[in-house]
Amino acid sequence: MSFEKKLENAKKVLEELSNPEISLADGMKKYKDGLELLKEATKMIEDAKLQYMTLQNEDKK
Repeated sequence: MSFEKKLENAKKVLEELSNPEISLADGMKKYKDGLELLKEATKMIEDAKLQYMTLQNEDKK
């Protein structure tokens, strides 16, 4: 799944969590799912940053 799709899905989870009629069990599951999406998106950013820095260092040689 792409970075953009992960963020889009995390936004949907946040919207669902805003629903006052959501049950506690469903809310906790969605919260956990949202955290996992954000964790994966953060890892994708960190990997891209590392790749960028590696490329920059290679260009300086």
